[in-house]
Amino acid sequence: MRHYLVNLGGEEVDEHVVTGPDWRVETSAEKVNVAGSMTLTEVTVTFEGPPETLDPLMEKFGRKAMRAGG
Repeated sequence: MRHYLVNLGGEEVDEHVVTGPDWRVETSAEKVNVAGSMTLTEVTVTFEGPPETLDPLMEKFGRKAMRAGG
C-alpha cells in the first residue's frame, strides 16, 4: 500500500506513514481470528486531508488497490 501511495506523489515517512502535498496516510495491520484457527490480516488505511485533495487521491488509490487484488 505504501508503494501505491508513493507512486501517487507521497513520501514514505516511516513504516506506517506516507505524506503528500496536503495529505497524510497512516496504515496499520493486525491478525484477526475469523473462524477457529483461521486468521486474516486486517489492514486499516486512514486518510487525512481536505476533501478536495482526498477525493481524487482515494479514487486513484482505490483503482490501484483493486487491480492489485484482482
